[in-house]
Amino acid sequence: MSRLRVFADFHNADVEGRLRLNCIGTIEDLASQSIELQDRQLLTFYSEDLEVDGVVKYSHKETMWVAVIDWNEIRQVEDLAIQAKS
Repeated sequence: MSRLRVFADFHNADVEGRLRLNCIGTIEDLASQSIELQDRQLLTFYSEDLEVDGVVKYSHKETMWVAVIDWNEIRQVEDLAIQAKS
């Protein structure tokens, strides 16, 4: 089952390595897909040719939504397209 895909800036991580979900591309994707963020929500985050699955969490320290991801699980989207054709 595929998850909803939302843009995230992989260079906009907090000190804990979580993606901050406050950039304009993220906000636009959330609005266009009518996604309201919730704790423990599973989403796929992408940027250009990269994507990764993550879990949404509210950071009370930063007062914003973040995504907990495994940086070792980031995949190239081109690789996925090639695998699908095989």
